[in-house]
Amino acid sequence: MRVDFYLLSSDTAAAAIVLLSRKVREAGERLVVVADDLELIEEISRGLWSASPEAFLANGIAGDAHDARQPILLSDEINRVNGASFLLIADGQWREPGDGFARVLYLFDQQTIAGARATWKALQDREELECKFWKQQGAKWVEGP
Repeated sequence: MRVDFYLLSSDTAAAAIVLLSRKVREAGERLVVVADDLELIEEISRGLWSASPEAFLANGIAGDAHDARQPILLSDEINRVNGASFLLIADGQWREPGDGFARVLYLFDQQTIAGARATWKALQDREELECKFWKQQGAKWVEGP
């Protein structure tokens, strides 16, 4: 499994999630987005629906009968009920992904950077994981040290 660490510096989490979700969907994959804060989940949902009128990103908040059909499922817990192979951790709070995910996108900012550093160190000894670090430069993400 690959874990991508994304340091937010110029975009909000919701704006970065729209960009990353679009790339996941363009690859034909499904996504679970996890955050503890319901307000953040709702902000992400609004951003996905309104990102681009010609190419909105259909999504739903976990907890109803249609969770399994959602290409992007927003939740406060990790649940692959929609068959997602991608997990996006939106609030900077690391959670163990469990089985079934090919890739984890872990977003963090200056407020949660200490936890991200500790997570990076903890994951380095796990042979089954490949970790990459990304930072924002202008309007794009670049791999960085």
